[in-house]
Amino acid sequence: MGEAMDIVASILSDKGRKVHTIPPTATVFEAVEKMSAAGVGALIVCDQGAPTGIFSERDLMTRVILAKRNPATTPVGEVMSTDVVCIEPKISTTEAMAIMTSRRCRHLPVVSEGALAGIVSIGDLVRWTSRNQEFEILRLTEYIHGKYPG
Repeated sequence: MGEAMDIVASILSDKGRKVHTIPPTATVFEAVEKMSAAGVGALIVCDQGAPTGIFSERDLMTRVILAKRNPATTPVGEVMSTDVVCIEPKISTTEAMAIMTSRRCRHLPVVSEGALAGIVSIGDLVRWTSRNQEFEILRLTEYIHGKYPG
């Protein structure tokens, strides 16, 4: 695959650019329903189209369940994470992983020219890295066995 292809834009091209959003006025229960239906672990919280935070499974556990708040009446805006790191599509997958590790987060919204362009999760990055490593191992194996033109 090569280093030039190991950027977040490549992951978005592969997985898609759909971002699941929710308004800050929606209830936690509505957010959980949406996350479950979409099969995602986080929603970008948008107020009039602008991202203001992120609501993740971790927020649900720590700020709702452990805080004994009622999911049916608690607005997402009261329990979302507001200290969200956004990245650009041209950032390397390695750098995106480093950001997730240092910030202890599992989702990074991708912003291009001021607009939300997608989201990458730790799962997306692990799958991408694993797939690229398998490809490199296959190429090296073919080279060792003389099946690789070179």
